Amino acid sequence: MLFTHDTECSLTAAAALVNTDRRGDEGLPDVAALDAFFVTHAYTGRHEHTEDELRAVRDLRPRLRRVWYADVEEIVTTVNGLLRENRALPQLITHDDEPYHIHAVPRDAPLATRMAVEAALALADLVRTGELRRLRICDHPDCENVLVDLSKNRSRRFCDAGCGNRAAVTAYRARRSTARG
Repeated sequence: MLFTHDTECSLTAAAALVNTDRRGDEGLPDVAALDAFFVTHAYTGRHEHTEDELRAVRDLRPRLRRVWYADVEEIVTTVNGLLRENRALPQLITHDDEPYHIHAVPRDAPLATRMAVEAALALADLVRTGELRRLRICDHPDCENVLVDLSKNRSRRFCDAGCGNRAAVTAYRARRSTARG
């Protein structure tokens, strides 16, 4: 593990949230999809299952997406803004048999608030450790997904949407075509 468990989970969830905003393909089309996202990324605490909550979560995505394209100063501005706007007050807590970790808003805060603050705290860890290069854009030419490279050697190039497999198949076919030609 490169970072604390909660940092890795928050970074992974932030990237997944950003990737639900695809051109022409809404990854969070309804409350049921948000419910599934909530479960998949092991969020805890308040979850209202409403259209307003869904809208608030969707509204967070563009702001987080910009982080993947930003320089360190813009990332710091975004992180500080998210923490300030959501009145974050970091505290050590434990719950659900998890070891102590940091929460900066109450568990009954709105889901979008918790998502924003958790992402901001995780991004702050990347800034503090000089590891912002772990925030990447998928290398596949037809993909705009973001990813977090949590590999030890910083070698991850593709998102989880099958782009690595597509790139391998394309390279294989090109080699075969060249060998035949």
